[in-house]
Amino acid sequence: MLAAVLALAPLAQSADLRATVRDDQGRAVADAVVVAVPHDAAPQAGRSRAEQVEQIDLEFVPHVKAIQTGTAVSFPNRDDVRHHVYSFSPAKRFELPLYVGTPAQRVVFDQPGVVAIGCNIHDWMVGYLYVSPSPHFATTGAQGTARIAGLPAGRYTVHVWHPRLAAAEETTRRPVELGAEGNAALEWVVALKPETRVRRAPVSRRGGRY
Repeated sequence: MLAAVLALAPLAQSADLRATVRDDQGRAVADAVVVAVPHDAAPQAGRSRAEQVEQIDLEFVPHVKAIQTGTAVSFPNRDDVRHHVYSFSPAKRFELPLYVGTPAQRVVFDQPGVVAIGCNIHDWMVGYLYVSPSPHFATTGAQGTARIAGLPAGRYTVHVWHPRLAAAEETTRRPVELGAEGNAALEWVVALKPETRVRRAPVSRRGGRY
């Protein structure tokens, strides 16, 4: 009986946080990163499982990916043309010259921040990595919702980031206190900048490898 009580104890001290993000027209916002930062916990090491951003049909998949600081990411090319993946972002500058398949080299993201990634051959290919110092984060889906599961009881500051967020990320900060009594839900209404992407060009499938 004592063993059963001890096994249940961690569950009683954790909660889920459900986040909903909509724009100022009431529409669901996908690809928003929701981060919960504990007030009294030291930063933890990056997640050990392998992470990846794929290149499929001349796009980065997923378009936005959240990872923890210290995580290594691979960039497999699933297309039948070569890509040249790079970033000039201050949080991580890197370059993977023209390749097909999966490069042997993984990229370690050791500084927090937003990393915009592109392809030097296909200008419309743009993706984002949000590198979080907190291990507690999630990304909204098509319905504008995300769930951060199993948060330890305590006080958190929760904030939202999106590639087209019109205001500074700091303006989205919300305090929340999670206890053993149940889960929590937060909602945001955010203004988004108009989408500006390079027009996708037709790519020949015959002959060349670009």
